[in-house]
Amino acid sequence: MNIAIVPSSEHHAEGFHACLDAVARERTFLARFEAPPLERIKGVLRDSAASGASQFVAVDETQVVGWCDIFPYGQPATRHCGSLGIGLLSSHRGLGIGQRLMSACILQAQAKGITRVELEVRADNAQAVRLYQRMGFVHEATKRRGMRFEGTYHDTWLMSLLLAEVRST
Repeated sequence: MNIAIVPSSEHHAEGFHACLDAVARERTFLARFEAPPLERIKGVLRDSAASGASQFVAVDETQVVGWCDIFPYGQPATRHCGSLGIGLLSSHRGLGIGQRLMSACILQAQAKGITRVELEVRADNAQAVRLYQRMGFVHEATKRRGMRFEGTYHDTWLMSLLLAEVRST
């Protein structure tokens, strides 16, 4: 498997949309249950560079199989912070792609002035938690009943990474 990690662009919109939709419809990892409309995805990809976002996709030949993005916060006192989102198709998990995506995204975010990256993860998503910890993220807080899927509540963890503390990956 030869997976390329590349900066996202509007060219990736349809593949990114399909990948996001597939992960969202698992109703397990993401707060959303389906992808937003394709036109909105195109707009986000088109405008992300102007907003200071860092976005990468993982491409297997021509198929987008994953993504990672860090969007900076908009208020003056929190512009040094960014929120990380990541997802991979189930067929491509456990292969090191997530770590490669995160490494690329974090390096770009740091170059854009982000010094703190935050994320929220289901506390019972052990595979993701291990990845985040390997990348240097630390657990800061637990949101009790932070997510609800099919009527079942799940605690979520708020995790952060201070980029001055990034480990070599």
